[in-house]
Amino acid sequence: MKNMSGLRLLTCILGALVLCPRASLAQAVPPADHPAVTVKGQTYTPRSILARNMGTEADRITAFPPHRIVGNIYYVGTNTLSSFLIATAQGHILIDSTYERNVPTIEKSVTQLGFRFSDIKVLLGNHAHGDHQEGDALVKQMTGAQVMAMAEDVPALQAMKPGGKEHPIDKVLHDGEAVMLGGTTLVAHLTPGHTPGCTTWTTTAEEGGKTYNVMFGCSLRSPAVLTPALVDRFNRAFKTVRALPCDVQLGDHGAQYNMQEKYAKLKDGNPNPFIDPASCTLEADVQEAMFHAVLAEQQAARP
Repeated sequence: MKNMSGLRLLTCILGALVLCPRASLAQAVPPADHPAVTVKGQTYTPRSILARNMGTEADRITAFPPHRIVGNIYYVGTNTLSSFLIATAQGHILIDSTYERNVPTIEKSVTQLGFRFSDIKVLLGNHAHGDHQEGDALVKQMTGAQVMAMAEDVPALQAMKPGGKEHPIDKVLHDGEAVMLGGTTLVAHLTPGHTPGCTTWTTTAEEGGKTYNVMFGCSLRSPAVLTPALVDRFNRAFKTVRALPCDVQLGDHGAQYNMQEKYAKLKDGNPNPFIDPASCTLEADVQEAMFHAVLAEQQAARP
C-alpha cells in the first residue's frame, strides 16, 4: 500500500463488519486468501477464519438460544456474536453489547432466562470493534450500568458513536485489574494485537460442588500487515493467554469455542460439554499459527 488510506482499506476488507461494521461481506472485495495453516487436521485461511467468526448478516443479528454455560454464566448473544450474562444476587454483569441493533435481542434473551435486563449493573467488553461494543451506549441508557473499558481501547471506543451517541466510559481499567459484583470477580488481562486494548477476562464458576476456571477470550486474529509493534503485542497476547488457568474457554465469537456443537450436547444428566480444558488453547493455536505464517509471508516478500 502506498499510503495510510490504502492500508486502512486493506484492513477494513479483512475485518469487514469489525472495523467497518456497516459493510457487507458480499460487498467487500475479498482479500487474497493466503497463507493457509493446518491445526489439528483442520485447514484455515484468513478468509475462512473471518467467515467462521462472522457468518452471514442473519447470523449476526439472530438470537442463538439463550442458555446456561456453567455456574452463573449464561449466553445471550446471536448465532455468531457473543454476549455473556453473569448473574449475581446483587445485579448482573454483561460482557459485550455487540451491535446497537442487537441490544433488544440481547434483552429478550436475558428475559427468557428469567432475569431482568434492568438489573445489569456492570457492562464490560472484549475489544473496541463495532460488532462487540457498539451497543454500549444503548445498554447504559436502558440499565444505568457502569461501563468499564481497558485503557488502551478508550480512544477507539470514544470514536464509536452510533446515532451520534457518546460512548460511555465510567471506569478505565488496566491490565490485571479486578471487577467485583455479588461475589463474582472478573480479572482483566491485556491481550493486545487485534486491538490495542483487547481484553481477555477470567473468572471462576461453581457447578456440581466444583470450581472451574472460565476464560472469556478476546480475538487473537492478526491483520494482513504486521508492524514491529503489532508483532510485539501479539507475542505478548499469545504468551498471556497460554498461561491463564482454564477449564471453560469462551470467546467473542461462538465459533472460537465451538459453541453450537457444544450447545447441541447439552442434556440433563450428561457431562457439561463447555467444561473442556483440552480445548482451552485451540483458538490460540490456530491464530498463532496464522500469525507466524502471515509474518513469514510478509518477510519473504521484502526485497
